[in-house]
Amino acid sequence: MLGPGGIMETGMRLAEFAQGIGSTRTTDWVVLDQARINQFADCTDDHQFIHVDPEAAAKVTGTGGTIAHGFLTLSLIGGMGMRQIEDVEKQMGLNYGFEKVRFLTPVPEGSRVRGVFKLAEAAERKPGQWLLQFDVTMEIEGSERPALSAQWLLHCTA
Repeated sequence: MLGPGGIMETGMRLAEFAQGIGSTRTTDWVVLDQARINQFADCTDDHQFIHVDPEAAAKVTGTGGTIAHGFLTLSLIGGMGMRQIEDVEKQMGLNYGFEKVRFLTPVPEGSRVRGVFKLAEAAERKPGQWLLQFDVTMEIEGSERPALSAQWLLHCTA
């Protein structure tokens, strides 16, 4: 929400958010359709047939068609995660990397995925500079097993 002078008004302060260790936020569902998979293949030069050739993929994937790139699913964490902390007063958040990533289940084309972000750690490195660690699970709608799990690090300044 924009306040006086066009300055963004937010909810809680970063230090308050950091006190919420163990809190969980869940994103909306996102469809990983063939158009998105093909765009990712073009961006990354990863045109392996299991991603872009439905007929050939159907013979080997066990899903009846193509599957999303693991890195496509992983790349959704940045945008999804930043939307989960939109209400936190901060100057910026920077992707700091991952401690651990595991690709657990292939994501069939057309599936819907969502991120579950659990604040696992928060450390103030310098006054107003926080390193947040989120345990992230990327769920696949209708699947008992998630697509991936990761420990994501985000550097934020207040």
